[in-house]
Amino acid sequence: MKDKFSAQREKMVQKQLAKRDIEDPKVLDAFRKVPREEFITESKQHQAYGDHPLPIGHGQTISQPYIVAMMTQALEPSSHDIVLEVGTGSGYQTAILAELTKKVFSLERIPELSEQAGRILSKLGYQNIVLKISDDDNDLTIHEQKEFDKIIVTAAASQIPPELTQQLKEGGTLVIPVGELMFQELLVVTKHNGELRKKSLGGCRFVPLK
Repeated sequence: MKDKFSAQREKMVQKQLAKRDIEDPKVLDAFRKVPREEFITESKQHQAYGDHPLPIGHGQTISQPYIVAMMTQALEPSSHDIVLEVGTGSGYQTAILAELTKKVFSLERIPELSEQAGRILSKLGYQNIVLKISDDDNDLTIHEQKEFDKIIVTAAASQIPPELTQQLKEGGTLVIPVGELMFQELLVVTKHNGELRKKSLGGCRFVPLK
């Protein structure tokens, strides 16, 4: 039985993602499966599949679907990956990653958002997600997992945090928006022989990491 949002979800995948440059079929399938409306307040659910971000409270937003898809595709997720997400937010990106990877550790500095995301993700049946609340804005580590195949950051840092690149495995990928409030760049950072290689995906606009 199809839910009442299934047609909107498919339209989003076709018009906002596939007609742009989101080509990975596994990524597109993940967006077909995850009910974005669950991560948005009931009063705004009618806007869930619009091509724009939406507020989720506490000065934070859920990014527009295309941005989430672009970052996910750039991460090149695989089924054996252990992933670190910095900035749980609504939990929508977390759910997308959980569809595509082995395990997701997600760090959030706002307890209320982490708790809300936890309730939604539990309701949806995800069992490969570990949510953590950061007690310190400067602590971007997960103590029970020292290294990650992939790292994704859903808020903008003024520079690439060294504590994240230190946790990135050799051959791993980090996707992060970097810059100041008025101009940011979405970077894909890969680690090869201990050296970092950076590629820009262009300008972007995210809430600050700290």
